[in-house]
Amino acid sequence: MKVHLLVVFFMFMSAIGLAQDPIYSQFYSAPNYLNPALNGQFEGDLRLNFIHRTQWTNIPGPLNYYSFSVDYSVPSFGGGFGLMVNRSSEGTAYLKKTSLSGIYSYSVSFENAVLSFGLIGGLINRKIDYDKLVFGDQLNKDGIIPGGETNASLPAFNSKFYFDAGAGLNLVLGNLMVGGAAQHLNKPDESFTGSKALLDMRYNGHLSYRWALDYYDEENSPLLIPSVLYYQHGQFRSVSAGMQYKFRRANVGVWFRGEGKQSDAIVISLLFDLFNRRDYYDKVRVGLSHDATTSNLNYGKTAGSTEGSITWETTFPGRNGGGEDRYHYGKRCYDFY
Repeated sequence: MKVHLLVVFFMFMSAIGLAQDPIYSQFYSAPNYLNPALNGQFEGDLRLNFIHRTQWTNIPGPLNYYSFSVDYSVPSFGGGFGLMVNRSSEGTAYLKKTSLSGIYSYSVSFENAVLSFGLIGGLINRKIDYDKLVFGDQLNKDGIIPGGETNASLPAFNSKFYFDAGAGLNLVLGNLMVGGAAQHLNKPDESFTGSKALLDMRYNGHLSYRWALDYYDEENSPLLIPSVLYYQHGQFRSVSAGMQYKFRRANVGVWFRGEGKQSDAIVISLLFDLFNRRDYYDKVRVGLSHDATTSNLNYGKTAGSTEGSITWETTFPGRNGGGEDRYHYGKRCYDFY
């Protein structure tokens, strides 16, 4: 029992030092998290996105991640304004990180292309509950000493606020979409103790292609949408590659993700549009995905990871969010998912 608790503690403290931003398998359901240049890129006036990820449910110490964003389209300059809240809770000491960020985006339209830029910035709070940790002097041969106190020297502060900023770029050219973003550009200091612990910059790039299976009726045709997503945070690297099959209100996807030279997971995703714009002001989409772990932390030990998402878009009466006019200039990012 003693050894197990100490191992869990040291694994957790190591995770604190090597913590990475979460990777959402449903990256298309968290567009503002993926790239701030995708802010305001939708058919309506107002959009809300929510996604929740539960990672490795069988491993002690819950790993839960949430992202919520709201963005408002401003057709007069082809961009929009948005807000995003991210929250995570990791490990047995419940290391919590909460961020609140504002987003600004701008688009330039051409005959068959749309180029978008985005900026994001806000405050992050990082907090740890030291009361959840168990130290060696709180143990005996029977396990944890009830009410036992530790003489370990704990940091004076368990909460840290800091500013964070990022930027992104996205291009839709015909049936091709390519984009990239950089987060933590200012490399903020996350340390609780006063010694520096700079947060590494996070980079990601994404590439998608929209292939209509019926060349003569592309608007109503089933679609194949292959995509590749590259992610780098410090020394950590990940590549996801896969394909979605989209027809009418349903979307099914299969993805393979690798970390470095090792396979990490196989992902199955399902998306359903409960309403769409052909017969309703609102668009509601729900998504579900599951990661089957293929790394050394095998599926039997981790039980994989699961995500759920919901998106709501609305168009205000008397104000068209640019949906009709945008098609005059070609496709937008929402045509790919």
